[in-house]
Amino acid sequence: QVQLVESGGGLVQPGGSLRLSCAASGFTLDYYTIGWFRQAPGKEREGVSCIGSSDGSTYYADSVKGRFTISRDNAKNTVYLQMNSLKPEDTAVYSCTALSPLLFKLCVLLPADEYDYWGQGTQVTVSS
Repeated sequence: QVQLVESGGGLVQPGGSLRLSCAASGFTLDYYTIGWFRQAPGKEREGVSCIGSSDGSTYYADSVKGRFTISRDNAKNTVYLQMNSLKPEDTAVYSCTALSPLLFKLCVLLPADEYDYWGQGTQVTVSS
């Protein structure tokens, strides 16, 4: 079965850290551009970060730049999102997605149905 599964979400205090994982089964992640998106209640989906397949190029939204780090472990078929200095406004459901390696520059710009695979999402809540 082809799927992406996110994990690592939870409740954390402001200033804290979480590491999200996006694990693939049924296909190999290293071929794909992988993106992380988030959606808070009542807000539009926001592209947070992407990592390319060939040279490991990365993209970060301005809202997370300097605080979040995306990385790959191809041996584990997993992509990570390390989130530091978390803020209440980071609260959202975080989902990972896979798309063609040729579309890295469009990683956060495409309609949802243009991506090849989506995970089910993991809740991140930042609150004291």
